[in-house]
Amino acid sequence: LLPHGAQRGDAALPPADDARSAALELGTALRFYGAAVRSLYVTTNGIIAVNEPSSEEKYLGQFPVSFGAIAPFMADLDTTDGRGNVYYREDTSSDVLQLASEYIKRGFPETTFEPSSVVIVTWKLVAPYQAPGQDHALEEKRNTFQAVLASSDSSSYAIFLYPEDSLQFYSTYSKNGDENVPAMVGFSQASTNYYFWEKPGSYNIIANDEDSIRNLYKSSNAGKQGVWVFEIGSSSDNIVPAKISNILESLEPDEEDQEMTSKPFLSDYGSTEITQQYITSSTDSTEEDQHHVTYSVPQLATEDFLTPYQDVTGTPSTESFYSPQDFPTAKAPPRQFQVQRFPPQQPQVIDVEEFDETGIVFRYHTDVQQTCANNRHQCSVHAICKDYPNGFCCSCIAGYKGNGRQCVAEGSPQRVNGKVKGRIFVGNNPVPITFENTDLHSYVVMNQGRAYTAISTIPETLGYSLLPLASIGGIIGWMFAVEQQGYKNGFSITGGEFTRQTEVTFLGNNEKLVVKQKFSGIDEHGHLTISTEMEGRIPEIPSGASVHIEPYTELYHTSSSVITSSSTREYTVTEPERDGVASTYTGAYQWRQTISFDECIHDDSHHAASATQQLSVDSVFVLYNRDEQILRYAMSNSIGPISDGSADINRNPCYTGTHNCDTNAVCRPGTGNHFYCECSIGFRGDGNVCYDIDECLEQPGLCGSNADCNNQPGTYRCECVEGYQFAADGQTCVAVEYTVNHCQRGTHDCDIPQRAQCVYTGGSAYICTCLPGFLGDGRACE
Repeated sequence: LLPHGAQRGDAALPPADDARSAALELGTALRFYGAAVRSLYVTTNGIIAVNEPSSEEKYLGQFPVSFGAIAPFMADLDTTDGRGNVYYREDTSSDVLQLASEYIKRGFPETTFEPSSVVIVTWKLVAPYQAPGQDHALEEKRNTFQAVLASSDSSSYAIFLYPEDSLQFYSTYSKNGDENVPAMVGFSQASTNYYFWEKPGSYNIIANDEDSIRNLYKSSNAGKQGVWVFEIGSSSDNIVPAKISNILESLEPDEEDQEMTSKPFLSDYGSTEITQQYITSSTDSTEEDQHHVTYSVPQLATEDFLTPYQDVTGTPSTESFYSPQDFPTAKAPPRQFQVQRFPPQQPQVIDVEEFDETGIVFRYHTDVQQTCANNRHQCSVHAICKDYPNGFCCSCIAGYKGNGRQCVAEGSPQRVNGKVKGRIFVGNNPVPITFENTDLHSYVVMNQGRAYTAISTIPETLGYSLLPLASIGGIIGWMFAVEQQGYKNGFSITGGEFTRQTEVTFLGNNEKLVVKQKFSGIDEHGHLTISTEMEGRIPEIPSGASVHIEPYTELYHTSSSVITSSSTREYTVTEPERDGVASTYTGAYQWRQTISFDECIHDDSHHAASATQQLSVDSVFVLYNRDEQILRYAMSNSIGPISDGSADINRNPCYTGTHNCDTNAVCRPGTGNHFYCECSIGFRGDGNVCYDIDECLEQPGLCGSNADCNNQPGTYRCECVEGYQFAADGQTCVAVEYTVNHCQRGTHDCDIPQRAQCVYTGGSAYICTCLPGFLGDGRACE
């Protein structure tokens, strides 16, 4: 944050639920949507108004706002009873102008802009409005953020700053309805009033849902986490965002081989890289047609995975492959979800057959040479970084699998969480079935290549017709397929960070379905995250029917960060019995897919895997449960050389999944059919039975003072106790420093006002001094 507070000469709003400042007359006019603004109004509710704002009940929960506003966090905020402060000032001091200029030049390196004045508004530890009877857990949550408006004679820029872990709530209770309303971040031009009507102004939305808000401090459009820069006025009447696409400067310290989170300030960006996306400028509205632009901050799915059926030891059951209990449940509380659309990457455009480029993926290489010295944070904590003449690469250490940026323990079960949305026509029905915010959960027994996937809340009219499309979940099977020697599964190649576009053409009636999926790597819970979007038409399969899919193989061709695959697949439908007879028919479709991912271009050994590999899929099982409305897919997967399809009795049990190793063990192939089992990292045993190592019990003091050690399967987490948070080293827990003016609050320990004076010195510090005519240390005066 830029310097702020009373010591910097800031004015402060009075404590209130809906306070606003008097007009702040500007020494340098603010350029906003092409107009010159000469005064501003600061409000409690996270906005800077261009004209005098109306009362909050008339605009909260709505965007744009008629009076025009700059909104770093528009929500129902409340600073009564010492619940935060709102500071503001116009500043022309050289140090502050220099700081603002540096932020702007981060986002717009070509600009020659030099500000002559800045307006700084800081919302410090502000609280959400608390409705009567609402959950009081919100009372302790506080948000801190800052808006900086920098102007010269010809143009203006806005800087939104969100310090690490500074956003602890993302929505507030609506006084207009019994619900929580997400905060809004964006820009709104004032309406134009005519005699008989009002013309709404243009507006730009940066974030307007909880997931987007949650990630504001982890993302950036200016190359530094938590920093957002926009040109808001010049000769143009558009809002222009910064478009710095180089690697973000991470807030993470050098990481050790452990997972660390902080309570109550959870650092949840983990090892997932944030994909850069761009806003486009809005245009003026007309009476008939109001245009707006949405800019969505990348989302991380963080729902906890609900494990499948477990036996008495807590190990997921693998006794019966076909048991529906083996599937994870996909029921989870719904939340607002927006499937992200990704603009084409420049300058490289990849054209594979008929497919469009499927989206931006993180580019390992940049225009400026990068080294391990300043990019170690890009590698997984379970990887090593190695420098090459033209850059660096990450490689997973022994006992871990992945691409170096993302690594998972070899042989450990994996979980995948995500959301699904779709718009699908079934049969000849002219009305599509639409759904969104639908949960997808997968559980993978990695040492057997078994993938179980469940998609919840799929209506019966659609559920049975989706049964043939096992490859919706099959992509997860490819990622964690058992690897034959010299071959790599999808996770070893991509690290679980890629986009996939698939086109399914049903033979016969020529119906077509397009499936787009975005895999975003591993979140802070250790779960892989995915978003899925489906659109098109599929043949209708009657309710109550069953679908059978024979084992199949698929060839995957890899070249230059792109993997393609195509195949024709048959399925058999058995309709419900009628008069004791169940009719059966066979359908077929052609499946073509393109996977775009990032690879390290500097290390030739990354290309060691064969350019063409064969995925073998066995024991395919599909089921739709009409009572729970859950669609389930299961299959067993291995990846290896191209075969002629004939049975190979010499295939090692490690490759076929017929070994007897524990779920948390790695199967090591020997010669012929010989193999041995080895417990995964974080477990011990003989490989047939593996027990979790309790690192917290075996290594007391592992997490240091003021921290709790929380044992996890195969690993552990360090969590700071209440009132503490991790220091810059990411390991030491230090007391949370809240800024409290004890003199103003009356919570100081100075002598009574008739004998002593309390003097606030910034932060939470103060000094006590005796009044003239009294002697003492200020706490006791005579």
